Amino acid sequence: MQARKLFDFNDRRNAAEEARKKTAEKFQALKARLDDPEVQRKLAEQKAIADARAARIAERAAEKAAEAARIAREKAAAEAASAAARREAERLAAEEAQRARIAEIDAQNRSMILDAEKKARALALAAEQKAKRDARYAARKQRTK
Repeated sequence: MQARKLFDFNDRRNAAEEARKKTAEKFQALKARLDDPEVQRKLAEQKAIADARAARIAERAAEKAAEAARIAREKAAAEAASAAARREAERLAAEEAQRARIAEIDAQNRSMILDAEKKARALALAAEQKAKRDARYAARKQRTK
């Protein structure tokens, strides 16, 4: 089996030089085509498409920013409404607690008045019973005399 023939230095250098020349010629050909009206028209179309794309991107960004601002406004309004509702609930709870305290105080006052009335009735009853007892005692004393 024969070994593959390796290129020597000069062959590699010549191949690289050929490749550079071909690339330069290709670039020169493209550069010369830039003056062609058809190429100019295509470039103008591409530029118009790119400009339209940039405009659409900017429009979407503006819409996105407007939507974010709207959402932020709605969120702030919802938070404000929530805070107002919370304050109103706290106010109502405070009023209810005050009504409950007033009702409790009224109940205590009524019970104290009832207790005082019971005591007064009890004292009046006791005084009446004592008077009856004293009258019976006095009547018994009168009979024995």
